[in-house]
Amino acid sequence: MTGKYNQKKGRRNIHRGRRRRRIGMIQTVGVVAVVLLSFMIIIGFARKSNAELGRELSLNDRQIRNVNHDEQDGKDGDTPWNLILVNNKNHIPKDYRPKLAEVQGGEQVDERIYAPLMEMLEAAREGNGGQLPLVVSGYRTTEKQQSLYGEKIMEYEKEGYPDSEAKKLAEQWVAVPGYSEHQLGLAVDINGETYDVYSWLQENSYKYGFIFRYPGNKTQLTGVAEEVWHYRYVGAEAATEMYERGICLEEYLENAL
Repeated sequence: MTGKYNQKKGRRNIHRGRRRRRIGMIQTVGVVAVVLLSFMIIIGFARKSNAELGRELSLNDRQIRNVNHDEQDGKDGDTPWNLILVNNKNHIPKDYRPKLAEVQGGEQVDERIYAPLMEMLEAAREGNGGQLPLVVSGYRTTEKQQSLYGEKIMEYEKEGYPDSEAKKLAEQWVAVPGYSEHQLGLAVDINGETYDVYSWLQENSYKYGFIFRYPGNKTQLTGVAEEVWHYRYVGAEAATEMYERGICLEEYLENAL
């Protein structure tokens, strides 16, 4: 009896042990599941936080780039859109994308200068044999500017100039991509029926907010040889002051802002 009793008791203990192990395993699995779920929730929160942080950093980065650009131009960050300085030392603002409007002939300009530009061209008929002067070059993409720049270099190379000299000569007429006012959409090249239209524009463009951007006596400051066809919108107030004082945009911006 004792032996049978002990044998039965032993079986009962074995069964109890197995049940305990199963219960323990279930509890362990439950704990692991809870831990994994918590971990996933934490990761999800972290990812969301990182995404939000990334957006904030991206915004801050854009703000910093804009501030750095303004500092490079010697401004305090309040430069009006119509007075943004772009020349051989000042790159167009990063991520600059103007809203464009098409003028007669198919060229495009910043929509904000469309009205004064068309008003000026209509008025310029009197200095152009009664014909409307045409905008032959307005807004340019980086790709377009690169194409024009490369073509000008090739012209000088075909004339026998070495590469370095060809680039220097080309840059007097065509800006390096990223350093052209045309990429702002605020500059236009105008073609007239007669040369007299350029005399008219030099004497009257300021009334419409445009300046004769590259006069020959300012090449040392602008970095560009004289272009009688190139006009830049700066607004009537600034244009009038520059005209009356006989100064270029670089000179105006030294003390204006």
